[in-house]
Amino acid sequence: MNLHRMLLARAEAERPVRVGLIGAGKFGTMFLAQARRTPGLHVMAVADLAPARADAALARVGWTEDERRAPSFDAALRSGGTHVGDDAFALIAAEGLEVVIDATGHPAAGIVHARACFAAGRHLVMVNVEADALCGPLLAAEAAEAGVVYSLAWGDQPALIAEMVDWARACGLAVVAAGKGTRYQPGFHHVTPDDVWIHYGLTPEEAEAGGMNPQMFNSFLDGTKSAIEMAAVANATGLTAAPGGLRFPPCETDELATVLRPRAEGGTLDHKGQVEVIASEARDGSALARDLRWGVYAVFEAPTDYVATCFREYGLRTDPSGRYAAMYKPYHLIGLELGISVASAALRGEPTGAPTGFRADAVACTKAHLQAGTRLDGEGGYTVYGRLMPAAASLAGGHLPIGLAHGIELTRSVEPDTPLTWDDVTVADGDAADAVSARRAMEAAFAPEEQTAAQAVA
Repeated sequence: MNLHRMLLARAEAERPVRVGLIGAGKFGTMFLAQARRTPGLHVMAVADLAPARADAALARVGWTEDERRAPSFDAALRSGGTHVGDDAFALIAAEGLEVVIDATGHPAAGIVHARACFAAGRHLVMVNVEADALCGPLLAAEAAEAGVVYSLAWGDQPALIAEMVDWARACGLAVVAAGKGTRYQPGFHHVTPDDVWIHYGLTPEEAEAGGMNPQMFNSFLDGTKSAIEMAAVANATGLTAAPGGLRFPPCETDELATVLRPRAEGGTLDHKGQVEVIASEARDGSALARDLRWGVYAVFEAPTDYVATCFREYGLRTDPSGRYAAMYKPYHLIGLELGISVASAALRGEPTGAPTGFRADAVACTKAHLQAGTRLDGEGGYTVYGRLMPAAASLAGGHLPIGLAHGIELTRSVEPDTPLTWDDVTVADGDAADAVSARRAMEAAFAPEEQTAAQAVA
């Protein structure tokens, strides 16, 4: 509750938290819109592969030409302005910088940027949840060794879920389930960028005019983003994935505690302590009255009859037994809230969520029958979607993470809805080499106990 006071103190001391942003897409632009209104924050630099786009983003959200046209990092440091360029590594190395935000959405780039941050002594806010799902546990460990903070991004759903889980546990309440809402139908797993816009109520022309990326928007619809985000939540909180992955049960907010309890007690969970994403509409496509499409939730259990009575006395919506209750947040504000993570890292030395183990994985599954030689196109594309899987099952099956399923070729023909393995593809040296190496190192260092035991027996 003291971040604003701490930021004011930095502003009064003329020593603002100096921030560098890599990637000026939608998330980054939303952060920029609020950062200039936050005392004690100074966006010293922005790096983007298209600097003109970054400059336009700054102009769109209120930066004057003088504020956004600092000719160098040193000039930005002295003047309080912002330097815009295309060199992420020069940004990371810039004198005076404290916190770097990676908002690229590119997992391989995120890993390289992270390691450059650690070497330079910079805190890192990883908006790039794709990189976190791929090898976040390893990156968090490397950050700790370097004495800097590695953090999930406040405003994005995984960090908000992690905060809600932490709140419940700090109150002495066991978390039964946690996750988010989304729009879902089983057929969405096979949607491609060619037919995505009909599901958003847009024409391709309207989407193009709005600057919307069909592959990115499709990753939200086809289940990939849900798998990635729930892997991040599991790895940060200790909650785990169901053996069959996400079930997306339709659920209204008033029914959270009833639907998200163990199946043996009438709910949909495989076990207590599970991540799950709930659907915002029924399977017939009809809308739910009080859906959680944009929000997050946590379901927790009363440890005693007395606490269950308190749930009832204070109006919590519970399951029929009265022992399970839920809290939820109906919306998340994405980049508008990101300053919380920046301030927490710089002023408290604390992440707003960070992986502590490898418990769940987002693996690549085929969208259609694919022939040998097909080049995979990754998250939200034409060839694969992401499926959540327990980490032990992913390792035991040798499954290919969705974060590496881009630009590589299949070595054999594969049927639809098949989780791919490393043996199904050819991984060549190149841009992804560092990401493959980091992933393999993460698997070796953070193999779940059940996987390690199985290997020992073998």
